[in-house]
Formats: sequence, structure tokens, C-alpha cells
Amino acid sequence: MKALVYHGPGTKAWEDVPDPVIKDPTDAIVKVEVTTICGTDLHILKGDVPAVTDGRILGHEGVGVVTEIGLGCKTVKVGDRVIISCISKCGTCDYCKAGLPSHCKTLGGIGWIFGHLIDGTQAEYVRVPYADNGLIPLPEGVSAEQGTMLSDILPTGYEIGVLNGAVKSGDVVAVIGAGPVGLAAIMTARTAGAASIIAVDTNKFRLDQSRDFGATETIEAGENVVEALKELSHDGLGVDVAIEAVGVPATFGTALESVRPGGHVANIGVHGESVQFPIERHWINNLTITTGLVNAITAPELLDDIKKGAIAPEKFVTHRFTFGQFELAYDTFANAAEQEALKVIIAS
Repeated sequence: MKALVYHGPGTKAWEDVPDPVIKDPTDAIVKVEVTTICGTDLHILKGDVPAVTDGRILGHEGVGVVTEIGLGCKTVKVGDRVIISCISKCGTCDYCKAGLPSHCKTLGGIGWIFGHLIDGTQAEYVRVPYADNGLIPLPEGVSAEQGTMLSDILPTGYEIGVLNGAVKSGDVVAVIGAGPVGLAAIMTARTAGAASIIAVDTNKFRLDQSRDFGATETIEAGENVVEALKELSHDGLGVDVAIEAVGVPATFGTALESVRPGGHVANIGVHGESVQFPIERHWINNLTITTGLVNAITAPELLDDIKKGAIAPEKFVTHRFTFGQFELAYDTFANAAEQEALKVIIAS
């Protein structure tokens, strides 16, 4: 088969590799119909994730058809159209039972293994461990493109942004960073009942797009972002929830300074360096600060929202490519600002 293979920082290739095979009774093999590229894949290509070694097939999102199952699979059947969850899970360890499969003990304390510790989904076929738990049936009426957004991006914005931030009806929510994950938080904050959702970004295209995802206000990032956010809050004291969706010290600082006493700061962004937390000023403010890696346990709930028309994940897709155009797809996504790209779809 063909697959996109990592060969060290800055090097990847769409090349011939052996077909995946069943290794454990709970495995399934899925023929990938549709996949996409995540910001994490770009971090890997920069060499930021040393656990990813030469020869690893990249990718952790997609939709496909089950072509083979192990003897231990009880619910997954050959011929099923499925969403491939970015988080694998045994379903029986303490963390899985607690709703934290991102730290599955059986998998060594990390549920994100596709394109990381095992071969991923940017390929014609992929082996899926614990397939009964890691494959989600794609219902009639939900497209493959919509389903692909449920592999990672939508659950991440919802779980780590909206749910961790405890967004409730009537809240004023700031989403700092209107890239794909930030837009996922905006889309799902709206369904959670937020009265006002303020998108903050440096990119005018993303800010314009954010209104279609549910933002009620936009702020182009500059020197006075915190003041502007407070002016848009109920009483000038700050927003109820600030969702950080970039992953740099400056945006974390903006989130922290713009939230009201008793508010929530929900960090989604992947940080590569330390941030400052001036506890001498904020210990008194009764803040709740959360971080997290997606568990992807809300996909069934989000599927219901898609079927009801409450959310429309197809809005994320701005560019479409074929498997033979993986290099172009990566170039487009890596230059998202210039290409006005949100999510790219690569189809077989």
C-alpha cells in the first residue's frame, strides 16, 4: 500500500510500505477513505515530538471501511463505515473507566498512539488496536468529511475548551486563537449556551470565518486585547471563560488577564515553552485553570448534534486533495494563513 512516512525532521514521503496486519485479537484493519492533517503533524515534522521515529506513518484522524477484524472483536464488523478516533483505549483500566482514556494504562499511559507510537491514518490502510473502543460507527446522513472532524478537532475544542471551561448558559466566552481548534471551541460553546463568544486572532480571514462558526464579536489581536475583552464582558470585570487555543506564552497571558474573578481559563494550546503565572496577583481571584489532552469520549454526543443540525463540521473544510497530492496538502496546511486554509481533506 501507499502511506505518508516520516523520515526525520523536515522529511516525509508518500511511498510504498507493507500492508498492516492483525497483530492482536482486538485489532481491526480499516481501509481509509478520508483523512486530514493536524497541527500536531506539523510539530512532528519540525522534530518537536522525539517519540516519533524514522519510518512512522503519520496521521491520527479519518473515516474508512473495516476490511478485517481480529477474533476478539465483538461489535465491529467487516464492512462497517467508521470514524477512527484519535485516542485508542483498552476500556478496562482505571483511567479508561474514569473517562480519561488519553492516559490509558494498558497503552503505556498515553491514548494518542496513531502517527506517534504506531503507524497512523495517512495511508491506504491502518491497523486499529482495541477496535471495538476506538472505532465509532458513521451513521447514515453524516458525511465522511463531517465524521473526520470528529476524530480529533471537534472533541478537542469541546472537551478541553468548553467542558473544561465549564461554559454555561449566559456566559461571555473569549476564544483566543481562531484556528481550527479555536473554531471548534466556538462552534460548541454556542451549543452550550454561551450568550457571547469573542474570537481573538491576528488573522482577518480566521476572524471573518469565526462569525460563521458562532462568534458574536471579533478582536484583532494587538496591544489592548485584555481591555477590549473586559469592555465586552457583562460588567467590565472580565469574561466568564477564556479559552486559550494557540499555545504561546503571550496568548496564555491574555487569557489569564482577561478572565473575571471566579472565572475559568481553559488551555487547549500545545505549549513548547514555559508560561508565567503571577500567583502573587491571582491567588485571590478564585480562578480555575485547566489543561488537557482530548479523550474523544464526546463523539456520540457531537454526532447527535450534527444529525440535529446544531453543529456543521463541514464548515472546517476549505481545501480538498487526493491521496496522490499529500505533499501539496501539507504545503497548503503548513501555510494556512497565506492559503486561507482551515482544515484540508485528503481522500482516496
